Formats: sequence, structure tokens, C-alpha cells
Amino acid sequence: MAHLRPKGHTCCPETATSHPHDPIPVEPKNVHHVDAPSIVTEKSPNSSASSLHYTSASNPDSPLTPATEPQVDDLLEELKDEGVVATDSAPVRERRASAQPVHPDPKSIKSFPGKAGENTRLIDKACCGKGCCKLEALELDPESKDHLPVVIPNNDAFHTLQLKLGALSLDSKLTKTLDLPDQNVFLLPLSDTTTPFRSTVRDHPPRFVTPHPPYEVFSAKLHHARELTKAGAEKRTYHFDLDVTEYPEESGTVDFVVGGAIGVCAPNSDEVVEELFDLLGVLNFARDKPVTLKTNGGRWPTIWGDEMPRKLTTTRRELLTWCSDLQSYPPTKPLFRILAEYATAPNEKKILLYLSSAQGQSAFCDLRAGPHLTITQILHAFPSARPPLSHLISVLSTLTPRFYSLSQDPLVSCRKDGSQCRRIIEMAVTVHETSNWRGGPRKGVGSGFLERTAQKMLAATEQGIDPLTFDLRVPMFRGLMANPLAREFCMDGPMMLVGSGVGIAPFRGFVHRRLMSQNLTNKVWVVQGIRDSLLDQIYSGDWGVEEDRIKTIVQSRGGKHEYVQDAVRNQADLVWFLLNALDGRIFVCGSAKGMGEGVERAILDVIIDKGNLNGDEAAAFLEGKKKEGVYIAVSLRL
Repeated sequence: MAHLRPKGHTCCPETATSHPHDPIPVEPKNVHHVDAPSIVTEKSPNSSASSLHYTSASNPDSPLTPATEPQVDDLLEELKDEGVVATDSAPVRERRASAQPVHPDPKSIKSFPGKAGENTRLIDKACCGKGCCKLEALELDPESKDHLPVVIPNNDAFHTLQLKLGALSLDSKLTKTLDLPDQNVFLLPLSDTTTPFRSTVRDHPPRFVTPHPPYEVFSAKLHHARELTKAGAEKRTYHFDLDVTEYPEESGTVDFVVGGAIGVCAPNSDEVVEELFDLLGVLNFARDKPVTLKTNGGRWPTIWGDEMPRKLTTTRRELLTWCSDLQSYPPTKPLFRILAEYATAPNEKKILLYLSSAQGQSAFCDLRAGPHLTITQILHAFPSARPPLSHLISVLSTLTPRFYSLSQDPLVSCRKDGSQCRRIIEMAVTVHETSNWRGGPRKGVGSGFLERTAQKMLAATEQGIDPLTFDLRVPMFRGLMANPLAREFCMDGPMMLVGSGVGIAPFRGFVHRRLMSQNLTNKVWVVQGIRDSLLDQIYSGDWGVEEDRIKTIVQSRGGKHEYVQDAVRNQADLVWFLLNALDGRIFVCGSAKGMGEGVERAILDVIIDKGNLNGDEAAAFLEGKKKEGVYIAVSLRL
């Protein structure tokens, strides 16, 4: 008996590789035979056969890396990549998430957070966390007789905020204004001037920036870098070879593995740090002068150290370069409240207090939901607000590592004469870039740092200089997260690898590893989603096989204008076979929004059609496959 198809269901097409009404899972026959090439892979002594299966998740005693919270502006970029959000070149202030469904009146805005426990994760991430999402009407102070309007600051930075201030005046009565945040950071003169102090701010974070105490951030030498995308690609992607020969042993069997992640401790750019110093009026001689940092508690300025008071020797430049995030998080009410405290212009002070009050909740939500704002833009918008650096960094977020997935197992690289062998890990990184308030590009902290490093090496190569003489370094550490890609990969059984953009990178390593077995080369299928095969098909010709025999290319901007989820439906027979095969696996890697959701929806469509199930039955079936490790979907900051 055929089930009524659920709303939103897309029927799988009838093709040579898709027979939606055939419920019997059969391994596809019309697949080209692939001969395994003769591969001589020289492994590191630490990369034994057993280490290929190792992940931190397989060892219950291994520590876990706290997951880095995704920045809200990343979600808009992911949606744009998959065609969910339209891009518009008009100079209209784009939004990271829309607040349109909530009408800006007190009754509607109070329902915005919903009941406890019912918020979506996106709303949770956009909330300032102070439990203040209650809008109250703007009223004039009855004791005032002047009713002076607020004069809008006349500068480009403020205009790009597009604040809706309504009837706000200097006499407006504001309620539930946030209390002035405590100052928890103090910069004091050195108590011991006899001990010499050497700063590594230009190339490495301070020693107190520890990811997994007591281990320190490792300074990995950049062995090689190249650009994977062509000129004209919408996004630039780079390949990196990092030398980890001297990486310290952290535990007996822990090793780098394809699909696993490394954490990169990227600094804020020198330009951003200098601009903030200038805006705060920090004198040049004081920027690099050693000081005693005293904190009242918490983990800062470490990454994941114990919560405790600290007393350290450092410099102001070290703190802004390596410890405080200056551009990745939306503004908070504590930040606006501190700026209001130190603003000398009455109109700026009133606006900042308004953003910290119940009456300004709607405008505050608009700022949080709009395009990315940096601390320097906000200071440009309110030029009279010049808080002390120590009070400002008390409310700034910690600069956390950026995680990137390895695209290959560790390799050993030697000179032609067999000397100077080095242990190399590989990764691919796409540059995250948005527009800043001046109209120019704003690059992500991690990808921007890595691109700057890669460009130094590429420039040296073009000039005929050996780039290794530059001694370019990437501060990093081995991630100890329970990574599903590394945990669930197995050498046996058929598998389908679905990736878009740089999400395809770890699957290249999976294919290389699979080719080591003569009996398994015909049991891997790859679906790669790209925009345009002429510009951004990364790792083309670098899979170790005749790619057209195992790989399907799906172009969203060129060719047939399709997405990877379309290819999944077109290969319904293969998908259904893998879901039911012994040791079958389907791996999906890319953005969680758009691509990830689209692929899962396509797989549900396959289950509904091939299994003759209704929507609830199909969802339960897929959930079971997730628990069994048959369907593995991850969203990594690659």
C-alpha cells in the first residue's frame, strides 16, 4: 500500500541510477571499474596501521576540546553558498538573521524569546544572555520641559548602523538600563623590573595562552602553500602543508588522522590592533611596554585554563593580538553600557544608554541580527566614547582557536637524496570574507591570517626565493575532539562521500587511504558540489584515480545549476543500497545550513520513495542509521 507523501517531499527521478519504486537494495552494476594504482606511501614511524583507525573518541580517557561556538555571521555566508539567501549588490544593510516576524511593539517583542527551553539555537546564539529581552515603550521624562531631540552622530560608521531610534530624545525616560559591568581586568606597573621580559607577539601567542593545559601551542613551520582556486573564483581556497616533526607527544597512541581537526591560534591583524590603539588614545610607547596583568577570576586570558584570579606579565599588544576577539562576535549590552559610561557627548551617551535599556531592545536586536559589527566600527560611530583599555577588554570575548579538518594522513617528505625528512600534515582553508563598513573587505580572523601567511610564501616563490628561509609559522595544536569523520571512517565496506566547497577536502584523504586496498577501490563514490568547475574545483587531478569514474561534479553556478542534494536523488539506488548494506557509510561534510539540510532532506526523499514509508517512518529510519554510524553528517570550520 502506497503511503501519502508528506508535504515538502520531492520525488526521486526515474533514471539509470534511480528507480524510486524498487525497494530492494542492490549494489549498482553500472559503475566503472577502477584499478588501484601502485601506490608507495611513506608513512611517519608514528603513523602505523593501527593509528589510521585511531581517534580521540576511541579512547574514553582522552580529553575533549571544547567546541568553538560558531559565529552568527558565518550562518549567512553558508546560506548564500547554497542559494538559500539571495545576494544583492545594492548598498542596503544586509542581515545575518531576520527579526521581521516580530513586530517591534512591547507585546510582540516579549514573545520573542519564547518559553524556557523552546528557543532555537540560532536565537540563543544571537541573544546577549542577560535575560533582558523585554521591550518597553519610550516615554518622555515628565519632569523635563525641554524635550530636546537627540542629534545623530554625523559619521559614516554611525550611518551604516542604520539604527531606528524612534522618538528618542535627551529627555526620554529609560528603564531597566544595564548596570555598569564590573572591571575585572587591571593593567598595573611591573612589580619586578629586574627579570627580563621577551615578547613573542609578532609570531606566537604568549605562553599563558594554553589550549589543553599543561600543553602549549605548537609553532608549526609552513612547509608549502598553494592556491587551489583559480583567479575569478568567488571564494579563495588555499592548501597548506605544516611541518609537525617536532610536535610533542601528548599521549601514547594519539596521532594526527585524516578527518581529524587541528586548532589554529590565529592573531588579530596588526592593522586592527593598531586602529583600536589609536581610537582609545593608547600612546605608542605604552603599547609594547611590559605590564602586570591582574584579573579577578575567569579563564581569560587563557583559552580553556582554570577559572581563577591571575597575575601575569604581558603587554597591551599581546592582549589585543592574541587574547581578545575584536571582530567575530556581535555587540553586547555590557559593551554599550561601558561605552555610555565614558562617552562625553550627551547625544552619544543617550543613544548608548538607550541600547542598554528596555526601551532600546528592538534597536539592540536589530544590531545583533544585522551584518557583522566590529569593536573598531562601534568606536568610530561614537567618537566621544573612549573607555580605558582595561575596562573595555573586561567585556570582550576571548579570542578562541579556529578548527580546520585535515585533508590527508600525515606524510613524510624528504629531499631527493633521502635526507632531512619531515613529517607533514595537510589542510585546506577557504577565506571567509564580508564587506566592512567602509565598503572594503573584512576577512575572518583565522582564514585571513592563513591567507596572509600563504601569500608571503607564494610571493617568495614567484621571486625565486626559497620560502623555507622565511621561517613562516602557524601556531596550532592537535584537536582532541570526538570528530565523527575520523571516528566513523573504516577501511571496509562501501561508502558515499558528499561534500561541497572545502568540505570535500577530507574525502580526498579518505579516497587515498581506500586505494591502499586492492579489493575496495570500486566501493567508494564521491559527490562534489562546487560553483563553477573552471574556477573552484579544488584538488582536481589529485585523487589518485581516474576521477570521472568515482566522482560526480555538481555545479551550482555553471553547468546544469544543480546542488549536491539533486545528485543524491539522482543516485537513489546507490543511496538506498548504502543505507542497507553491511558496513555501508554515507559521509556528508559542508555547511550545516543549506547544504547539510538539503542533503538530509534528499536522503529522506530516497527513503520515502524506495522504502514506501511516510514522513515519520522515514525520519525514524534515518535516525536509526545515524545512531548506527551509517549516516554521518558534520559541519566543520574547514
